[in-house]
Amino acid sequence: MTMTRGTGRGRVPAALAAVTAAAAMALAGCSSSAGTGAEDGGSAPVPAVSSSAPAKAAEKAGADKAGAEAAVAAKGGRLGGAGSACELPVTFDLTARWKPKAIELEPDSILADLAEQGTVKMVCEIDAKPAGNIGFLRVWQGEASEDDPQAVLKAFVEDDPNASEAAYTQVKAGALAAAEVRYTGHSELLEESKSERAFAVSTPDGPVVVHLGGMDTDEHTAMLPAFELAKKSLKLG
Repeated sequence: MTMTRGTGRGRVPAALAAVTAAAAMALAGCSSSAGTGAEDGGSAPVPAVSSSAPAKAAEKAGADKAGAEAAVAAKGGRLGGAGSACELPVTFDLTARWKPKAIELEPDSILADLAEQGTVKMVCEIDAKPAGNIGFLRVWQGEASEDDPQAVLKAFVEDDPNASEAAYTQVKAGALAAAEVRYTGHSELLEESKSERAFAVSTPDGPVVVHLGGMDTDEHTAMLPAFELAKKSLKLG
């Protein structure tokens, strides 16, 4: 997997149009030559080009995306408990080969502001690269408060200047009441929009937000099973 996935998308429609035009010209040539057969004096039938092919391709792409959203990844261990890479107020199953790392920054560190968003701070980062994807599942935790999960998520998204088109829903994370948000972020590196998602739960030790980004929307979609696994398997620590 390379970092150039997003750079050639604008040329794909033009290339596809050129291939389609060439195919149409070839078929037209076959039709005019076949109609001069000496034995039967008739015209040979022209092969039909199915107009439903683009629709079927689009339908398959939609089905693949829906399948990725519904799928749950293979387990690779459990995170959050005592002795795990990140000790958290919750525990959940990790996807196989994803690599977790605790985030511990000094308050006066130059990176401290980057690890704080809304009312929560980043405490754990789970890297997907060992499993073949480019992106992270990140865990954020806040101080104990009366804020409900959706309020925590709204503060989280509104503190991101690149976020837009946020849509919130009430869901379950394991057996816990939770809120989930789907929104659009903007990649300054690729200069394009991309999908992002997060869910939040309340715990006695403060709210927890689990966020899935990705280098681009394709990577985000490929990593959704890891997000769904974390959400489905989540329990209080």
